[in-house]
This record gives sequence, C-alpha cells and structure tokens, in this order.
Amino acid sequence: MSKHQVALIFGGKSPEHEVSIVSSKSIYNAIDKDIYDVILIGISQSGKWYLEQEANYLQYDFVIGEQGEELFVLPGHTKDQIRILSSGESLGEIDVAFPITHGPNGEDGTLQGLLNQINLPFVGPDVLGSSVAMDKDVSKRLFQHAGISCADAVILHRHLKDEIDYEKIVEKLGSTLFIKPANMGSSVGVHKSEDRASFEAAIAAAFQYDIKILVEKAVVGRELECAVLGNEFPKASTIGEIVIGKGFYDFESKYEDKNNAQLFIPAENLSADIIKKIQDVAIRAYQCLELEGITRVDVFLTGNNDILVNEVNTLPGFTSISMYPKLWEKSGMAYSDLITHILQYAISRGHRNQSLKSTRK
Repeated sequence: MSKHQVALIFGGKSPEHEVSIVSSKSIYNAIDKDIYDVILIGISQSGKWYLEQEANYLQYDFVIGEQGEELFVLPGHTKDQIRILSSGESLGEIDVAFPITHGPNGEDGTLQGLLNQINLPFVGPDVLGSSVAMDKDVSKRLFQHAGISCADAVILHRHLKDEIDYEKIVEKLGSTLFIKPANMGSSVGVHKSEDRASFEAAIAAAFQYDIKILVEKAVVGRELECAVLGNEFPKASTIGEIVIGKGFYDFESKYEDKNNAQLFIPAENLSADIIKKIQDVAIRAYQCLELEGITRVDVFLTGNNDILVNEVNTLPGFTSISMYPKLWEKSGMAYSDLITHILQYAISRGHRNQSLKSTRK
C-alpha cells in the first residue's frame, strides 16, 4: 500500500511563531511513518514558504528559511500545487496538509482559505469556523445567541480609544478585569487589571496586537479544558484542569515558567454528572461555531456548578506539555494514534467537500 503524503505546515506571521515550530516537531515525531511520508513546509515570520529538510529542521536552533528552498503555490490546481520557486519543481502529489500555525495568519481562516484554493484537504476547521473561533468577540456573541454561557465583556476598538470610560466599565464588570486582544492565542497580550493604572497599561499592550480588544469580567472558578475531535459526529475527551500558583494562565505560565501552573488530567473531584455536562457544553460550542477536525474548549466551573465557555482553540498546542494530546492520551488514545485519526478526519472531509458540485452543469 502506498503511503499518504502529508504537508506539515508550521511557523507563520504570528507572535506564536516559535510555539508553532515546537508543536510541529512533536507532531512530526509522532506521525506513523509506515502510513505517512512527511513534507516539511515552514512559513517565515515575513510570510514566505520554505521547503525544509529533516536534518536542519530537527536542530535546536532551527530558523525557517535559513537553509530551506522558497516555495510558491498554484491556485486552482488539483495536484502539483506547491512548487520550488527557483526550479519550478513540484513537491509531488500531497494528500493532506497538517497546518499547526497558531494564531493570526494561520489559525484564523486565512491559511485555510488558501488551502481550499489549491484543493488541498487540511486538518482543523474550515474557513468559517476558523475565523469566528479566532475572534473572541464574534464567538462570544454566537455562544450567547445559542444559549451557551460565557463571561460578560465590553468590546473596545482602537479608533475609539479616547472614548474609553474606565468608571463605566468597572460599574458594569467589577474592578478585577481581564483585557485580551480579540484575535490572538496562547494568552499573548492578555493582562489582568485591578485599578486604573494597570487597566490603562493593559489596554495599551493589547492594542499592540489587535485593533479590537475584550475587557472581561473576572470569573471565580476552576479552569477546565476539554478536547473535541471529529467532523459530523464529534466526541469529547476526559476533562483536564489548570491550577495556577500565582497570577493567571498567561504566556509565561504556559511556555516559560512551567512551575507556576499545574495540569491535572483527569481533573480531580468532578462528579460524573459535571463531567458529562462539560463534555456536552464543549460539543455544543464546537458545533455552534461550525468546527470540525480538532479543537480544545476551555471553560470555567463556578462554585454554583455553572459552566462558562472561556474560549476555543481550533489548532491547539501539540508540544510535550500541551493539554490537547494529553487529554486524549488519558482518554485512551495514544499520541501517534491521535495524529492518525486527525489526518483521517481531514482526508475524509476533503473527499466529502470535493464531492459537492461547483458548477450548474
């Protein structure tokens, strides 16, 4: 049986560029090489695509584009869509792409739209789901419309920053606030404020990453996460919990100061009824945003056992410490088997979508 060709796409024009590379290496090591051949495609922080070689890619100090050959793509083609710029040589027939490009320009529907244009099936939600899930404001509005609880928030726009009224925001949401760029992941640009000075500093920092930001009411509760997998009939994993030593689960707690956050998989002291409710909410959120493939759903569990969706991550981290693969491992699915299932879902969806008519004839 011939092997499937997988294009593993990583990097990208995003503050999460380095995290993406680390995630991709974990995926590369876990892919079943008896089933799949892997083509390594790195996207530099300037947005250029490069064909990378394993020997260079696996180096600790690897930088996209330093030794790779620059690539170009051919929209509308059904094969040989990706070629080497200098020679025009094709990378061959690619069966599926696995983009693990976290954040803007890779997780927000832009890359997904390009992959559709070159007729290449891919892992993760399609354009619509990727776009609305990336925008915390839009996803929150969709959740509220669907009756899915989430934290109260105020939306601020950079062109109206001179009209921001701190007192009115505090009157509505309380003095403890979380400020987030609307379109960012890995807690990049997220800050906690408890007074005017820290609020103004947080606003200025968040507006560096986005022209729209959220100011959210602080939620007192446990921070829980659930992994969702599948297309038309998704399934939910066991529940994990993040316990923070100090502060909140920001970028440093996730990737730098690993001693500040503890991950419990499965989460302790949850009744079977609460686990089922969290899984049901995770799947409802997944379907509400038209998601397919993979997603991690983050929720709060309050003291009254209310479940509030915090956010969803459509291309969750796959590093050695990432919650998504760990949740499935604890649910009985080994890392390598998880990658195989994810790729099979992508190929299946690609066949389904390509069966649809694109002309009136």
